[in-house]
Amino acid sequence: MNQTPGLPDEPRHEPGEAEPAKAEVGVGPWEGELPEGDHWDPDLLADGDRRNVLDKYRYWKHEAIVAELDSRRHNFHVAIENWQHDLNIGTVVRTANAFLAKEVHIIGRRRWNRRGAMVTDRYQHVRHHPTVEDFVQWAQGEGLAIIGIDIFPDSVPLETYELPRDCVLVFGQEGPGLTPKSTRPPPPPCPSSSSAPPGPSTPPRQPPSPCTPGSGGTCSTSTSECY
Repeated sequence: MNQTPGLPDEPRHEPGEAEPAKAEVGVGPWEGELPEGDHWDPDLLADGDRRNVLDKYRYWKHEAIVAELDSRRHNFHVAIENWQHDLNIGTVVRTANAFLAKEVHIIGRRRWNRRGAMVTDRYQHVRHHPTVEDFVQWAQGEGLAIIGIDIFPDSVPLETYELPRDCVLVFGQEGPGLTPKSTRPPPPPCPSSSSAPPGPSTPPRQPPSPCTPGSGGTCSTSTSECY
């Protein structure tokens, strides 16, 4: 019977050829005198460390790695809406972790597919918000500008938009993008720089406009300018 290329039952090596050995991940038990310090994990030192971590964190306790990362995280946050169990959420979490985002926020359903995160969610702070209103209230309390990432008619290129240092980048789901509730203008009137110049202690506001990298990308700040 003919086999379809790529199916699990097709041999991955030539007939008569030995199957290649699987590469070992990580390191084995510690050799030599044991190191001193509270950040070392006695079990990992004894049994080896097979986790997917940088070599500098080998044999470290999990909480010690998180604490060290916390000391170097940036001020920006990343949020993503989760209404349809988007499979890309794990990739967003993994990327946010790679860039040392302060936190990742899941807006909507609590459950999300963690496979794409490749265990990086263990080292990245992830916060859940059941509704957009809950998320906005939290961001207001933290003094964060909410920047929507999407493609809108009044978009501005992300690469030329001056992002505030303390902000949260909000992504919609693949396909529908940001929901209308996330992009609607805030209820209170928002004085623009032309109608009400900021005082000496007030940072100048960016004009509300939607941002993704590349041509046609947009930065939507319409949900955050008045907060």
